[in-house]
Amino acid sequence: MNPVVTVTQKQLYDLLLNVAIARPVFIWGQPGIGKSALVQEFAAQVGLPCVSLLGSQLAPEDLIGVPQIIDGTSRFCPPRMIARAEPYCLFLDELNACTHEVQKAFYSLIHERRIGEYALPAGSIVIGAGNRAQDSAIVKPMSSALLNRMVHVHLKVSHRDWLEWARESDIHPLVIEYIQNRPDHLWSAPPKHEEPFSSPRSWHMLSDLLKEYGKGMPSDETLLVLAYGTLSSHHAGQFKAFIKQIHSKYQLTALLKGDESWPYKPEDRDVLYFLSQSFRAHLLKNLPQDKGMVTGNHKELSYRAKALLKELAAINLEMAQMVVAKHEDGENGEGSEGLPGWFMIEVIRDLPRIVDKQEREALRSK
Repeated sequence: MNPVVTVTQKQLYDLLLNVAIARPVFIWGQPGIGKSALVQEFAAQVGLPCVSLLGSQLAPEDLIGVPQIIDGTSRFCPPRMIARAEPYCLFLDELNACTHEVQKAFYSLIHERRIGEYALPAGSIVIGAGNRAQDSAIVKPMSSALLNRMVHVHLKVSHRDWLEWARESDIHPLVIEYIQNRPDHLWSAPPKHEEPFSSPRSWHMLSDLLKEYGKGMPSDETLLVLAYGTLSSHHAGQFKAFIKQIHSKYQLTALLKGDESWPYKPEDRDVLYFLSQSFRAHLLKNLPQDKGMVTGNHKELSYRAKALLKELAAINLEMAQMVVAKHEDGENGEGSEGLPGWFMIEVIRDLPRIVDKQEREALRSK
């Protein structure tokens, strides 16, 4: 399912407070972005126990129960974990990973909040969640009858929400600092092959592993194992360069102030690459797309940025071109992002060799 409208974690939380009480809600989202944790936290905040059922591990009888003969007639007795006397939050995790037979067993539970003769206590909430087919996850098409029984929302990764949560949840400071520098690395699209990929969950795992080493840091070899074992290969390499950069004199803030120059030694190429990427991310974040919103501070940053681009091109032209090139994948793996057109026109005027011919012509034609 392709989302038309997406919500952040905070927006979803507010939505659940008002919508989930009236109708069942299904949360779509990529693996590892915190769907399950959010539902469990929501249930705790509203004072309801959370009962989680994992759709990929359910059989129909796990839900509707087994028949028993009572007073000469048969009666289905739902499982004890579902048949509760007090209201609760029923979380149907990986709902679209269960078989069609199990999906059918959910029809009356989701629509009428009833299983056989048992009805959910008044005040109970039903929330489902699952991945999308394009996420390379194990999912099955959801029947139209089941689909039509729920309100569907699409959760997206928000680095601001995640960083706020991370600071309150004792996430390792190096992980927090890295995501502050590279918020676009919080999540990457799941690969088509069996290999790790970056997500809020995988950064949490890396944080837990780093904290096991206490105040010290693992060796460079061990750090590589941990990073490449939890993150996408590109992000793992950048995280290693980030750690190396911290231990060196090179800092982006010092570069921007003019207190330091770009690293130029061959052994520091990975640090140069990380700083170049961070420099690009800084410009994307701080330069407005609309020229009418440009202030004196923006002009000062653009002037310093052009000087740094010139210095970077003298060391490595390819990395300078990477800073200004339009990238196809944005923060959440969707759309494209590029530096503001007004800034790029200035770069073309002052540093034409950094921008390829096709992009120069496209910008001049605007």
